[in-house]
Amino acid sequence: MSQDQSTLGPTPAEQSASAEAPPSFVKLAMRNMVKKGGKSLFHFSLTVTALLTLLVGLAYLTH
Repeated sequence: MSQDQSTLGPTPAEQSASAEAPPSFVKLAMRNMVKKGGKSLFHFSLTVTALLTLLVGLAYLTH
């Protein structure tokens, strides 16, 4: 009985390729931030300003 190539399983080259994990979301986000430097810094500062405004506003309202 001869076995078909598809039933033998992956070759060693395919095993090493599938063993590598895809890049994490953090790594992709950092790479994207480096690529779009100024825009990312603007959005980060805008987010920080909005969060601080929200927290100060809530502190004032609940005082």
